[in-house]
This record gives sequence, C-alpha cells and structure tokens, in this order.
Amino acid sequence: MFVLDTLIHRLKRGCETMPYPQGPAPALPDRHGGALRVDAARCADGCQACIPVCPTQAIARKPGGPVALDLGRCLFCAECIEACPTQAITQTGDHRMAVRRREDLLLGAPGQEELRLAVALDGKLRKLFGRSLRLRQVSAGGCNACEADTNVLGTIGWDLGRFGIQFVASPRHADGLLITGPVTKGMELALRKTWEAVPAPKLVIAVGACAISGGPFVDHAEANNGAEGIVPVDLFIPGCPPHPLTILDGLLRLLDRLENSDKAV
Repeated sequence: MFVLDTLIHRLKRGCETMPYPQGPAPALPDRHGGALRVDAARCADGCQACIPVCPTQAIARKPGGPVALDLGRCLFCAECIEACPTQAITQTGDHRMAVRRREDLLLGAPGQEELRLAVALDGKLRKLFGRSLRLRQVSAGGCNACEADTNVLGTIGWDLGRFGIQFVASPRHADGLLITGPVTKGMELALRKTWEAVPAPKLVIAVGACAISGGPFVDHAEANNGAEGIVPVDLFIPGCPPHPLTILDGLLRLLDRLENSDKAV
C-alpha cells in the first residue's frame, strides 16, 4: 500500500524538470548579481576607489587607462560596485559567463566591456561528445561550494543526464575532467595522474574562481593558482561559486546544445 501511495503522489506532482533550454531560463535569486560589466567611458580618470576593496586583487589600472577587471579572480562580492563613484562597474543579472579562453575573462579594455561567451567545440569533437559526455569531477582543495552547485545539476529539477552528460567514478571511463578548487600542492600530483588516465581526446572544465585563478587562495604557498598551470583547460566557468545555471549554460554552450536565440543574445 505504501508503494502505491508513493506512486500516486509522484504522478500527481507531474514533471518537475525545468524546460530550460527549450524554455526560458529560471530566474536567478535576488542576491545573485550575475556577470559584471565594466563601462570604460564612465571610469573616472585617476580614480582607484574599487582597487583596494577587492579581496583577490582582481582589479587593476594602468596610468591613463581604464580599470581592468579579471572575472577569473572575481569572487562577486560586489564591494567594487559599492565603491565605484561613477557606476562604471555594474551587475548585469546575466547567468551566462562561461568562456573558452582565459583572456576572455578580462574586462575593461575597449570592446571588452562584457564577456565573450564560449563557442562550441569544433565539428569533430562536437560529433564525438555532443550526445554523450562523461566527466570525472576532481575536487582539488575546494571549500565544497562549487562541488555542491555542480551536484545540484544531478537532481530532478535540473536533470543533467537528459543532455547525455554524466559524472563517472573512474577517469578511465571519462571524456574529460571537471575541476573545482585551487589545486593545492597535495592535490597536484593526483590531478596530473587523473588527467593522464583519461583517454584521448579529452576535455578539461575549470569551475569557479579557485579552479581558474586560485580564488581567495591566489599566490598562497600551499596552492597553485588554479588548474591551467597543471592541465590544459578548454572551458572556464567563473563564480564563487557559479550558480548551477551558469555551469549548465557553459556545458551546453561547449556542446552546442543551446537554442540559436540564446546564443545570439
């Protein structure tokens, strides 16, 4: 009887998996400001109010030039936004932040006020991984926030498996690695060996500020500044931690699984 009640209750609840990307993306929570934007034209000459408040030195300014903001280092604490007297740095509310190249996370230069979003893999790799991508997740010294938001994608609401993307226990069964954490010295050898165990061709996805640049542990003696110095990275997903929607968008963008209307925005 208990089993029957459970089945009836489940049927009444209906489909709980979100329609995205066929439907609209779910709204970000109010406390999540999304990607940042740097308007060089509004950046006051000589102003450096935002630089000292950044906890990871993600903001710099050369004499006579605009502010340069590194979203790969950014913790999205919004301290720079509050400190800026001219509102040159603003939140966009946009969940899309994944890029293919590390330099595409640098904002502030002319023509680079917003992110250049990730393009899909080339045709050969897309044909190979587009319908079936197996990833080995490596927690390389992280705080477990990025790991938690990655795990959320396996729940019924997100259902990552419907896109053919799954996490596997062994790197020998994987098509690539999804790395979180700054890659501590104790995890460096483990990451290298895990990478070597993945059969070629293979991918690496760096999720979160720690995996991209070291995050709050940047230049720490017991941590590397992210994964890129250890293994080649194919996709960078910034955030501290990135919202699950940001991670999913990056994965689908890499596999060219998003609607054309979304990619054109």
